[in-house]
Amino acid sequence: MLLNSNQIQEIIPHRYPFLLVDQIIEMEGDHVVGVKCVTANEMQFMGHFPQQHVMPGVLVIEALAQAGAVLLLSKEENKGKIALFAGINKARIHRQVIPGDKLTLDVTFKGFRAGIGFADALATVDGEKAVKCELMFAVQQ
Repeated sequence: MLLNSNQIQEIIPHRYPFLLVDQIIEMEGDHVVGVKCVTANEMQFMGHFPQQHVMPGVLVIEALAQAGAVLLLSKEENKGKIALFAGINKARIHRQVIPGDKLTLDVTFKGFRAGIGFADALATVDGEKAVKCELMFAVQQ
């Protein structure tokens, strides 16, 4: 593990109940891999299909975006700034994510144009594709 949740909170502003990355296990260059351990006691399960817990796909995408933000804001030129979620393309949900799942959050930045960063993002559970999308980020002072 490279970063635990306390160290992640030193980089991005998210806090419970909206901090959706538990660990960063790999971070090099333009690539980051994070982990989200899904548990039944999370706030979203109180109202999102309470009889059959399913993590909302948009929260899986948010977890991917947070992992990407950790990478962006770890770079020297971005320290102390805020990464804003600027857009999403080609989002597909391939499987349900339920309590007990360990989400692996894989984000690779492909480039920057006009101040917007573009990244490929993939969330998996035990190697099985859960969510795949393209994310866009803006870095703000």
